[in-house]
Amino acid sequence: MTRVVLEGAAYVVTVDDTDTVLRDTTVVVEDGVITELRSAAAGPVDADETIDARGRLVLPGLVNLHTHLPMTLLRGLAEDVDLQGFLTRVWAAEGAVMDPATVELGATLGALESLLGGCTTQLDMYFHHEAAHRGAVAAGSRHVIGPVFMDGPGPDGLAWAERIALMRAWPAAMAAIGGPAVPVSAMPHATYTCSPEKLAEVVATLREVRGEGPGLLTTHVSENAAENTDVAARYGATPTEVLAGASWLDGDLPLVVGHGVHLSPADRERLAAAGAAVAHCPGSNQKLASGALPWEAVHDSGVRLGIGTDGCSSSNDLDMWQAMRQAALLARLTSGRPDVASAHEVLRAATLEGARALGLGDEIGSVEVGKRADLVVVDLEKPHLTPVHDVQALLVFAAGRADVTDVLVDGQPVVRAGRSTRLDTPDLLARARERGATARAAAEAS
Repeated sequence: MTRVVLEGAAYVVTVDDTDTVLRDTTVVVEDGVITELRSAAAGPVDADETIDARGRLVLPGLVNLHTHLPMTLLRGLAEDVDLQGFLTRVWAAEGAVMDPATVELGATLGALESLLGGCTTQLDMYFHHEAAHRGAVAAGSRHVIGPVFMDGPGPDGLAWAERIALMRAWPAAMAAIGGPAVPVSAMPHATYTCSPEKLAEVVATLREVRGEGPGLLTTHVSENAAENTDVAARYGATPTEVLAGASWLDGDLPLVVGHGVHLSPADRERLAAAGAAVAHCPGSNQKLASGALPWEAVHDSGVRLGIGTDGCSSSNDLDMWQAMRQAALLARLTSGRPDVASAHEVLRAATLEGARALGLGDEIGSVEVGKRADLVVVDLEKPHLTPVHDVQALLVFAAGRADVTDVLVDGQPVVRAGRSTRLDTPDLLARARERGATARAAAEAS
């Protein structure tokens, strides 16, 4: 048995069903599972590793519900364009440089950025998914990914039959790579790049290959108005209606729709009935001028809301603290109400609700006995975090990734004192700079 102890935390923000906040508490982790939340006054606990959490705050690891980690290497290559212009520029660079080795490098870099900022789980979507998974798992992430599907060859040049073959092989490939437990996932890019017939084939294949294990579907949906117009012209339906016709809303598989900015009221009702979640990406949506997701309407419809950063070439970073703040502020600005998207609601969206959207809510997303220890330690000994009056508000509106000191994933310390325990960071950064220069040259040539 391996025991890791987070000793004497000033606050433990549990994000349990009653939003319990504990004071002066020690968190005991045994073989990756939280086994005890005990008063620090009870004294020290024998441990294989002790993390001094005095004067600090412990919270669940953040869950990024929509991102593209390997695109860290493409940061800044598609500026001042809308979604369609972004795709035109980025796909050209991807086709030129994003081979499996580069994807693995980019995913490792993206996972490191995420973990250093307290994001322990990422729902990632990218080509060469096996390579991306190897890279993210090497960094220590709980990384959810699966084959990407498009009607055409896409930047990876694969035919449809090859994509289906990758889906069938994915459960075994995941097991071989290892890492924290995640669902078997399928990731068609969007309803405008994948036909209804092929979307139906994807979900049928996922139902077959997942066996008795968990599965997950995710795709981009109604990200901007032009997407809705395009899909309506092709199929006479909204993207959500296309998914419904392809058996995506049957409710037997968790479904995460990326963005969901321009969902109609009927779309929201359909998604709520299916138990689906929207991954709200406020930074990307604002940067690409895609629109503002109506948080209050989506929330009140019964659709689960999580938070994502999108990829680094559309939002330019993987900062979940910034995404939380943007989500809260944007919701209040567009609704005209300062009580919309409360701090505790936004924090839940970035932790427990994100975990539930992935089908992992019984395993992660809150600090509770019996759950896997995906945990983040925040240093409160900072001027901008002093004093503490409303701890959830402090986290959403004042804290940031620079305040993260230690991170555990599945009970394993993957960040200690602000440094990765898994990676040679200087070497990784040097390789990323070199490959990034190649990507920039390819983008400029296109």
